[in-house]
Amino acid sequence: MIRLLLVHDSGLLRSALASVIGTEADIEATACSWPDARSKARSLQPQVCVVDTDCPAADKAARKGEWGKFVASASGEGGECGLLVLVNSERPGPLRRAHEARALGYVDKDAPPQRLIEAIRRVARKERYVDDALGYGFLQAAKIPLTERELGVLSLAADGASIPEIARTLHLSTGTIRNYLAAITRKTGARNRVDAIRISQCEGWV
Repeated sequence: MIRLLLVHDSGLLRSALASVIGTEADIEATACSWPDARSKARSLQPQVCVVDTDCPAADKAARKGEWGKFVASASGEGGECGLLVLVNSERPGPLRRAHEARALGYVDKDAPPQRLIEAIRRVARKERYVDDALGYGFLQAAKIPLTERELGVLSLAADGASIPEIARTLHLSTGTIRNYLAAITRKTGARNRVDAIRISQCEGWV
């Protein structure tokens, strides 16, 4: 029996997904929201965690580098949990963050349910699964000129966070954040921080 933890911000959607997945005889699905994910993962010790990268809480956690801690909580002592993400092929930024978090499986959100079921079984066997529909998205993600940390800083800035707020969130100095923002502006060819945010949103990076 595959122990599965499904993480989604929307109660209606996570219940619907859990119901569909739960019809499979070899999968036991448990669903929760992101704020409860780490505690639920520690108690359940799932073999597979499915996370929707478009959910604001999960995406914010990814920008802060917290997905690795989440997977560690799910794995426990000596255990192994495979991270499987639901992604939008038109948003290479979340796809890049999932890759940085060492996700093992990637499924397009427009895929039929059976493709997700197949991916769950593959990831439970510690096999990589990449949806064919995500090929272009991966190419776009590879072209993002920013580092993982720069993407995190830019994403927080795009949410309206000030430099001191970004610094507190990422446990960095305000000077370091200013340096990151200057590098981001240069790498994106933007005129200023606001223009860099506009460019990144148009490209689907944040």
